[in-house]
Amino acid sequence: MATQYGVKAKKALGQHFLNDESVARRIVESLIVEEGLQVLEIGPGTGVLTKYLLGNPKIKLEVAEIDTESIAYLQQAFPQLLYSLQQRDFLEIPLEKIFTGEFAVIGNFPYNISSQIFFKILDYKESVPQVVCMLQREVAQRLASPPGSKAYGILSVLLQAWYDIEYLFTVDENVFTPPPKVKSGVIRLRRNSRNDLGCDYATFKSVVKACFNQRRKTIRNSLKSLMGKKIEVNSPLLDMRPEQLSVEQFIELTLLLG
Repeated sequence: MATQYGVKAKKALGQHFLNDESVARRIVESLIVEEGLQVLEIGPGTGVLTKYLLGNPKIKLEVAEIDTESIAYLQQAFPQLLYSLQQRDFLEIPLEKIFTGEFAVIGNFPYNISSQIFFKILDYKESVPQVVCMLQREVAQRLASPPGSKAYGILSVLLQAWYDIEYLFTVDENVFTPPPKVKSGVIRLRRNSRNDLGCDYATFKSVVKACFNQRRKTIRNSLKSLMGKKIEVNSPLLDMRPEQLSVEQFIELTLLLG
């Protein structure tokens, strides 16, 4: 199905084009903007967010779009972006070659690669102080979920280690072309004050992933395969399940196993 702009939504790219101007404006207005803010928009598609981003004189905008049809449309609609409108996959871009200093990220993220996008953002966490994005509602809720929630998972912990996450609002299916089968949610991530976990980050990630990959087991049992041996440490944390632990407790757990 093509939009009114002649750009066909491609299933392989996870495209669902937002067609509600009020929702688009609200997403862009969720960015906290200061003069000279560098912003990267992921997957601008038909430019529904792009025009509001370009309309804010405080924003310096770059875009990452992989779809050649979208690029051709955007080149006509937004000639001021012509210098930066080239086919590029966000997951493959060396972002340090585009930006000097900090930059915010915004976008209606393709549902099928949203987790990969966040893992890349984590690689650049020192340079990305803010993210505003729309995702599948269940994923958005999961990322913002606190410890103790059934939705709380691997990315919840890894992102909340470095970011404060707010679930902002829900978006209905009928404001997209084509409509997705699920509702969407908009969240905002803002970098917290943590500069160092106090433990090895790679080990921390391994511990979090090992625990949630067997989330029905106690942490002691989940970590046996990671440790390759019986865990001799005595701690009440080991008798809990992963969704019960806060970021700070996962840090404590990582240090216990070190």
